[in-house]
Amino acid sequence: MRCPIPAVIFACALVSLSCGSDNPVMPGITPTGSPALAVFGIGPVSERFTGEVWVRGNIAYTTTWGNRGAPGNAVKIWDVTGNVPTLVDSLIVPNASTLGDIQTSDDGQLLVVATELSPGSIMIYSLANPAKPVLVSRYTTALTDPGVHTAEVQRVNGILYAFLCIDPRAGSPARLVIVDLSNPAAPTQVFTAAMGTPFVHDVFVRDGILITALWNDGITIWDIGGAGSGTVSNPVALGSLRTFGGEAHNVWWFHNGVTGEKRYAFVGEEGPGAVGSSSSGDIHVVDVSNFASPREVAFFHVNGAGTHNFSVDENRGILYAAYYNAGVRAIDVTGDLSSCDAADKDAFGRCDLARMGRELAHGPVQVGPVYIWGVQLIGLNVFAWPGGVPARLKPAPVQTVWGSGVVQPCHTRTEISK
Repeated sequence: MRCPIPAVIFACALVSLSCGSDNPVMPGITPTGSPALAVFGIGPVSERFTGEVWVRGNIAYTTTWGNRGAPGNAVKIWDVTGNVPTLVDSLIVPNASTLGDIQTSDDGQLLVVATELSPGSIMIYSLANPAKPVLVSRYTTALTDPGVHTAEVQRVNGILYAFLCIDPRAGSPARLVIVDLSNPAAPTQVFTAAMGTPFVHDVFVRDGILITALWNDGITIWDIGGAGSGTVSNPVALGSLRTFGGEAHNVWWFHNGVTGEKRYAFVGEEGPGAVGSSSSGDIHVVDVSNFASPREVAFFHVNGAGTHNFSVDENRGILYAAYYNAGVRAIDVTGDLSSCDAADKDAFGRCDLARMGRELAHGPVQVGPVYIWGVQLIGLNVFAWPGGVPARLKPAPVQTVWGSGVVQPCHTRTEISK
């Protein structure tokens, strides 16, 4: 499943939980006993399929994709000051049929939008007025032409870069392209290499370390200025690992905000499924304390569903995982994830976080059937965009959902207060 889901509902939910809550059953999903996430407020999006979301301050940006009578070439701009999001504007991207990732720069000055299919590009906008992005430049080359599936915008040694994961196409393999955004009016390529079998799907950049999700090639850890002689223009491979099951889709390198530990990377596996109704794939926990020899030590599995993107509350030690038709799962990732009782281990010696009772919460369930493919943590707010079901299965129009609350501690093994 390489594409966003049809008939997506965008939900922004700061979830409200109590430890004694019921566990409503999502169709085809085994109940876990964890409390449910609460969702509040509705706002419609009816003419296009919603894709990704990025929130900064009181403004949320959502992309669109595919064709729902109108092409997926619009960025929706929302005011999320209150409980119900208000649509401020729709920004139309010319010569695009599908939009992918959307992200602001760390200083809030730029908005970067990935476009698929051909001509693949990134659109760079000024956010001098966050509610009215103004185009600065469009970066497109022969190498990006197959389509930019994901675009990660990060700063390395003070310089802002975009890390572009390029779709494979007949005659051209998947590849990573890194672009210097120091001059947003004239971005320049500083590195490219073909990688991934068959995809390079996503990256994670932090502390001068680049981790690439390479599908059936697992993950590779690169030094780009944080561990030796590597640079952004000349990455040096430090180590790699093929995670169980392959299909490495996304990565989050966890920096524990309480202990300072940087031991674990969480890798999402995107297995087979039917877009809008079913999915498969686990969260894989990789010990990266030795970059040269990463090893998988734990996993999290939901029967009847698979994971997609992550966001981590690093101060509280909570991993929020989009789990497609199983909603959002909030998982306790504090403490030693490689140590567990024999009964909580699988045949390969990996700790099973679900058996260990690490799931803190799930949902949202109030909006009907869901198919969630992204979450974003902003302060104490968790923004999630559940898909409901494809339009053919849901007579009501696609909607936007907004909620509020806070996750409470429900797991006795939690080492810090949630």
